[in-house]
Amino acid sequence: MESDTIPVTGVEELEKHLDELLQDPDQSPTLKLFDDVELQLTDANIPPLIPRFLPKITEILKQYNQDPAILCSLAIKLLGPLTFTHVLSLASEESLVQAMRSPAPSANILAMTVLEKAAKSPSDAAILAMMNNLFTSFLTQWLSAPQVEVGEKGIKVLGDLLDVDCDIRLSDGLAVNGTEIAVRKPAGQGLVWRRIFHDRDVYELVLSLCTNGLDTQQRSLAQGRLLRVLPRLAALNFRAVTWTEFTDLNQRFANFNGNGGLLHFAALHMIDKEDLLVHLNLIDFFEALLSIQRVTPFSTYKMDTLKKLVGDATAQDNVLKAAIVSLPERTVPEEAEDLTRFIREILST
Repeated sequence: MESDTIPVTGVEELEKHLDELLQDPDQSPTLKLFDDVELQLTDANIPPLIPRFLPKITEILKQYNQDPAILCSLAIKLLGPLTFTHVLSLASEESLVQAMRSPAPSANILAMTVLEKAAKSPSDAAILAMMNNLFTSFLTQWLSAPQVEVGEKGIKVLGDLLDVDCDIRLSDGLAVNGTEIAVRKPAGQGLVWRRIFHDRDVYELVLSLCTNGLDTQQRSLAQGRLLRVLPRLAALNFRAVTWTEFTDLNQRFANFNGNGGLLHFAALHMIDKEDLLVHLNLIDFFEALLSIQRVTPFSTYKMDTLKKLVGDATAQDNVLKAAIVSLPERTVPEEAEDLTRFIREILST
């Protein structure tokens, strides 16, 4: 087969092999057939292959008993030029949920790659927010999958979704130490934010997975992933992550009263500080949070909240306090002086 000027060899052979895999899910894939075609794919020659390959791959994945990594790799390459809504016309929500719930990390990454496309526009993010089964399956797999690559992918996808969906916008973008935190773009509809922070079932799901819903080792991973994403979310909508209406869930899962939001839950009540790895994650979290909040717009609410949060967190944690005090020594020189002043203000009583 040819696409205008770029020939793709091996298409017919691969298509025949996909038919064989459809008929016999126990058959092992012939890796060379997949590799030979995938290495030739470009944005120019992919479109004609999508209707030939993608529906078959989707059906194979529903019943496949072997490692689906090679199938998922090809599917991700084929999905490259497509929008989120275009993918939904080719793969059902049910098939995406199945891939998200699969024990195979390659299938999880494939499903998350589809969700990542919803982060390209506020309207697509809003569509995803309405797909409750898919969205909750994403959050569950992000926090409960043992594979590092699934956790990392989930952190990026969730951060990007909440960025494009945020209905509060800074006049400029936001970057810290050269790392982009928020991009200057039109305001979103806020539906993904409402799904996480104002849907009781979803909020309960996150608190549960990070406290008593997983075994000890996986719970530590889930806590670390939540701590990784929260500083970025706090930069996008500080109020949303520092206040919740679900005070009874705070009491049930973390044994604290009041309207403190997900930031308070994670920073003060979620982790066992005897777990050295998670405590290191907590230190990294506070360092990222304060570095980013230094450059976000000033508000009395923000400063009062941060002072109380840091004060409570460091009251009986000298290791954390020492790390925060010494943070300017580990930042880029041009930001060190301003960060020192900011931290002094936060630590002042």
